[in-house]
Amino acid sequence: MNPAPPDRPQRSLVRRAVWLVMLAAVACATTGGAQTNAARASERSVKAAYLYKFAEYVDWPDVSLLPAGQPFTIGVLGAAALADDLARMTEDRTLDDRVITVRRVTPSETFDDLDVLFIADGERGNLRALLSPVKGRPILTVTESEGALADGSIINFTVSGERVRFEVSLDAAQASRLKLSSRLLAVAASVLQSQ
Repeated sequence: MNPAPPDRPQRSLVRRAVWLVMLAAVACATTGGAQTNAARASERSVKAAYLYKFAEYVDWPDVSLLPAGQPFTIGVLGAAALADDLARMTEDRTLDDRVITVRRVTPSETFDDLDVLFIADGERGNLRALLSPVKGRPILTVTESEGALADGSIINFTVSGERVRFEVSLDAAQASRLKLSSRLLAVAASVLQSQ
């Protein structure tokens, strides 16, 4: 890990403020049985914001061994509009001096160059098969399907009342050699661990 620049405490406060603003936005996101287009767009934007912010609260192994200039890549499977929202949010942004890129992926890809993989609910029937090849690899998997943590996802979006929330599997994170920040775990709706 690179040494922290002198202004790190200030950057940390800014990140915390952004995180709190994002949580406030989550509290305002609406869903429901008969969602309007605006409500679906709001939910999609909240999930995209989460995907972007999750990365700041995860420590990946062997980051120092990556080739110079390798982007931080978020793959999105089955959610084109969310991928577009996320691409707009991350445009010209970096994470640990790596340019953030967003790429739509297909089930036939190997996901080798991804740091984060989001799998939309439309892929629920294939979820176990999609997660199997990345199990144990340092890829943060994020889903939005009921029961996804049992299939091996690390983070799964849920909807509680009118809010987008998320649940976490520490077992899946540890199997992928990813360390999740306690600050991320503190705002999760639930944290599952077998031990």
